[in-house]
Amino acid sequence: MHFLVRNKYGGLLTEKEIGKEVIINGWVNKRRDHGGLIFLDIRDRSGIVQVVFDPGEKESFKLAQKVRSEYVLAVKGKVRKRPKGTQNPQLKTGNIEIEVKEMQVLNKSAALPFELGEADKVSEKLRLKYRFLDLRRKRMKGILELRHKVVKTVRGFLDENGFREIETPYLTKSTPEGARDFLVPSRLTPHTFYALPQSPQLFKQILMVCGFERYYQLARAFRDEDLRSDRQPEHTQIDIEMAFITEEDIIKLAQSLMLKTFEIIGVKASFEEMKYDEVIERYGSDKPDVRYDLKIFDVSKVFRNSEFKVFSQAVAKKGSIKGLKVEGGGQLSRSELDGIVDKAVELGAKGLLWLVKKDSLYKSPVAKFLSDEELKGLTKATSAKKGDLILLAAGDTKLNLDILGQLRPILAKQFNLIGEGFKFLTIIDFPLFIYDEEEKRLKSHHHPFALPKKGSIKLIEDEPLKVIAHAYDMVINGVEVGGGSLRIYDSVLQQRIFSALGISKKEADKKFGFLLEAFKYGAPPHGGIAFGLDRLVMLLSGSETIRDTIAFPKTQTGADLMTGAPDAISAKQLKELHLKTD
Repeated sequence: MHFLVRNKYGGLLTEKEIGKEVIINGWVNKRRDHGGLIFLDIRDRSGIVQVVFDPGEKESFKLAQKVRSEYVLAVKGKVRKRPKGTQNPQLKTGNIEIEVKEMQVLNKSAALPFELGEADKVSEKLRLKYRFLDLRRKRMKGILELRHKVVKTVRGFLDENGFREIETPYLTKSTPEGARDFLVPSRLTPHTFYALPQSPQLFKQILMVCGFERYYQLARAFRDEDLRSDRQPEHTQIDIEMAFITEEDIIKLAQSLMLKTFEIIGVKASFEEMKYDEVIERYGSDKPDVRYDLKIFDVSKVFRNSEFKVFSQAVAKKGSIKGLKVEGGGQLSRSELDGIVDKAVELGAKGLLWLVKKDSLYKSPVAKFLSDEELKGLTKATSAKKGDLILLAAGDTKLNLDILGQLRPILAKQFNLIGEGFKFLTIIDFPLFIYDEEEKRLKSHHHPFALPKKGSIKLIEDEPLKVIAHAYDMVINGVEVGGGSLRIYDSVLQQRIFSALGISKKEADKKFGFLLEAFKYGAPPHGGIAFGLDRLVMLLSGSETIRDTIAFPKTQTGADLMTGAPDAISAKQLKELHLKTD
C-alpha cells in the first residue's frame, strides 16, 4: 500500500518550518473537537505535534471525525504559528501546529485496555500483558532511550581503553555452583543438556589465556532463581576482563566507567572505599545505602555485667549488644514502636528492645531493669539526646548485624532520612568463603575462581573463613551494581579451593576441566568485573524496578504475560528431544 512517507519528524518541527509543507507519520496521542475544528496530537519517536483539521478540507475533515486514540496516520500540511493564547509551553512544538491538507489512515486501533496517560493507575500485570502499548508511553520510551545512551557510553569508554568486544556462547555446559541453571535438551545428543550461562566467567578467563588481554561483552545471563524487584531470570551485564593488572587497576577503571556513565544524567561524584569487615560492622550489610548515617553501634561493654540477664548473658555467651539510634525517633507511639519490634522478629530476630531518651531518663519497657550507671554509659556511647530512639539487639553477633542491617533502610524510609542524589561505594577485602548453615558446608562468597590474598593462602585448609579474597563490589545507593575479583591462574591453587569447597579432583575435571586444561598452557594473571546493566539503568532513571528498564521483562513468577511464556510444547517436540512428562 502506498502511503505519504514522512519528510519530517513531528516532534522536531520548530518555528523555522513555518510556511513550509511537511509530511509526518505517527500515532494519535489525543483528539479534541473545538468550535468546528478538530485537533489531533500526533506522536512519533521524536515527540508530539498538534495538527488541525478545518471543515474546508472536506475529505480530510471527514476522516478526522472517525479517528480515535492510537490510530496510525500520515498527515500532509503546512506548518503555521499557533494563534495567540493557544500556545502550549509543555510541548517543544507548543508554538506551532500543522494545518492539514491531506491525511491517510494507515491503521486503526482497537479500544485500548487502558489509557496511556493513566497507565500508572492500572496494575503492572495489565501493562505487561499489553507491553506494546505500555512502551508507547513517554516515560517508558525515555528509559529505553537512556539505556541506549548507557550502552553507547560503555562501549565508547571501553573501546578508548583498548578493550575488544567478544561474544561467548549461550549454549554451554552446566556447572551447578550457584543459582540453578536453565537447561536446554540436546536433540542431536539424546539425554544430554546444554545450560544457558549464568555468566561468561569461564569463557572470559579462557580469553585471557588466548592472549586478548582486554575483553568486554554486553552479555546475557540466565539464572533460575526466585525473583525480586531487582532481579530477572535473564538480564544483561557489562562483562569486563583484563590481563596483567592489579586489583587497583581494575577498581580504578571500573570506577571511572561508572562515573562516566552517571555524567549522562549530569551527576559528578567520587567513590568512597571501605573494607568488607568495616562495612558489615557499621551497616550490617555488604550493600549499604550510605546516603544516610544510621550506623550500627556496639554497647556490649556497657551492659556486660548488667543485672538484666538478656544483656549480660548475651555477652557471656560471646555474643554482643548492637543497636541503632534514630535522632528524633522518640515521637512514635507505643504501637508504632512495637511495630518496629514486630518487624525485627519477622526478619528473624529473637527480639528487639527500644528506649526513648527523655531529659535524664529513658522511657522503655526494660528501663527499670537497667542501672543509672548503665543508662549513663548508653547515653555516652551513643551521644543520645532528648527525643532520640535507641533500638538494641542482644545475642549472636552475626544475627544482630543482619537484623539491624535489614532494619536500616526500613527505618530510613519511615523517618525520611534518605537524602537526594547518589552515593558511590567500593567494598574490598571480601572473605573468600562463607559457611552455609543449612547445607553445613563452605561456599564461595563470590565464586570459586576468586584469587585469595597472598597472606591468607596458608589458611585455606585450616581456617578457611579467615581467607581474604582479591574481591570487590561496587554499590550505589544501597544497590549492588557490580562485582568482581582477581582470578586464580594456577591450577594447583585452584584445586585447593575446589577441595575446600568439597569438590573432588574428579568432579572438578568433569565440571571445569576445559578451564584447568587451559591453565596448563601459560595463563596470565588476570581479573575483571561485571556490572548489571538493568540495575544501573534503574538507578539512572529513578525507576523502582528493573522491569521498567527492560523492553520485555518477566514477572516475579518468571512469566512473560505478553507472549504467554513459559508454555507447554507438543508431544512431537517432546519426542524429538527424547523427553517425557508426568
